[in-house]
Amino acid sequence: MFASLKTIDSAFQQVKTLALLFIVAVLVLAGTIAYFAFQTTTAAANRIYVLEGGQLLTAGARDARANRPVEARAHVTRFHELFFTLDPDQKAIDSNVNKALYLADNSAKRQYENFKEKGFYNDLIAANISLEMSVDSVVITNSRPLVARCYGHQRVIRATSVTTRNFLSECSLRDVTRSENNPHGFLMENWRVLRNEDLSTQPR
Repeated sequence: MFASLKTIDSAFQQVKTLALLFIVAVLVLAGTIAYFAFQTTTAAANRIYVLEGGQLLTAGARDARANRPVEARAHVTRFHELFFTLDPDQKAIDSNVNKALYLADNSAKRQYENFKEKGFYNDLIAANISLEMSVDSVVITNSRPLVARCYGHQRVIRATSVTTRNFLSECSLRDVTRSENNPHGFLMENWRVLRNEDLSTQPR
């Protein structure tokens, strides 16, 4: 009788152990399924589908702050291209400069006013001179506020010659609301030209 009781007790312990192992396995499986389901749902939430021209395109969502240094470089490059790429046409000059002034604070406007007072734009128009700005690189610091240094070359195209200048400027960048006039959401502050020297002049 005692032997049969021991056998029953041993069998009960085995069943109990197997039941616990089964429950643990089910919980681990359920947790794994829940984890992968959450990952899949998160990935799907960050992806949208766009139908264009009968083709289905996939677009992913990302944190906007991840590309801020890239946007900062594009912002500074755009400003310099607008502000210093000029043709001998008053309307073209006004259009470029007005677009550029949306991207910077009063430091850029003061430079624009200085150019106007010195007759810089009138001289360009009278002598049929074109300016072309080519930005080589924009270096952004990791400090706050962001500080940007713009390295580039400027070509002064006259009727008889082309002068190449070495250009360097510096400014700090502040986050502002994005708009149609300022798509990158930066404002250049305390902008100043540190160097704008002639490198060479070649006849045309």
